[in-house]
Amino acid sequence: MLIAPQVTVICLFFFWPALQALLQSLQQSDAFGTSVEWVGFTNFQRLWEDESYLESFQTTAVFSSLVAFLGISISLCLAYFADRVVRGTLIYRTLLIWPYAVAPAVAGVVWLFLFSPSIGVVSYALNQWGFDWNALLNSRHAMALIVMAAVWKQISYNFLFFLAGLQSIPKSLIEAAAMDGAGPWRRFWTIQFPLLSPTSFFLLVINVVYAFFDTFGIVDAATKGGPGKDTAILVYKVYFDGFKAMDLGGSAAQSVVLMVIVVALTVVQFRFVEKKVNY
Repeated sequence: MLIAPQVTVICLFFFWPALQALLQSLQQSDAFGTSVEWVGFTNFQRLWEDESYLESFQTTAVFSSLVAFLGISISLCLAYFADRVVRGTLIYRTLLIWPYAVAPAVAGVVWLFLFSPSIGVVSYALNQWGFDWNALLNSRHAMALIVMAAVWKQISYNFLFFLAGLQSIPKSLIEAAAMDGAGPWRRFWTIQFPLLSPTSFFLLVINVVYAFFDTFGIVDAATKGGPGKDTAILVYKVYFDGFKAMDLGGSAAQSVVLMVIVVALTVVQFRFVEKKVNY
């Protein structure tokens, strides 16, 4: 009875929509849902015959790997240095937490304006240095743009957990290592970083899920999957095929495949990566 409200919310907003998506993936309907035809696994078969969908796998793999790796690495560095700050600690931490309050779509628009070929401040500076930046035409520039926006948006979340993890490490261990002659970097790699492995593992799982699902707003606002379809990650392609191309059955099939991929990645992480976690 105590967990009944939580179970109800999960069933209504997770299991029921998931079952609906699974059912729609086996059907083909028009844009208004007035006519529904049972097609079985035809929608899934069409996915593997679609070259653009297969290319989105590679795009998603590159994007999610960069977002997870850069987001965790940069956040860990910021948390380490923020933990060592003596004066102005509250100011540093507040400034580093602020980006988390920004909505993904707003983050995408902000970075789009910064790197806009015509009015962007950063793109103007890059052009002055001889680097011709244009995310509207160059697929690598577009990928770099959404990666930077996604990493910037997630840094605050990772920073909070890493900072809390660093502060939970007993100071006596650090002081004992310092008295033995270990420098700051050696203390970090031999004592602090191994003790942060539970936090790092948790953030790895969260960042992978974030890169697969929560970055839709950034991609839609910054590049809309372009140029061409070079930044159309899987979650954006689900939206585009369902609401733009009006292929509801194919979009539902893509959402089922995406859910299976994320669940499989999470299981693999808990099965193999967690073995190296030191609790």
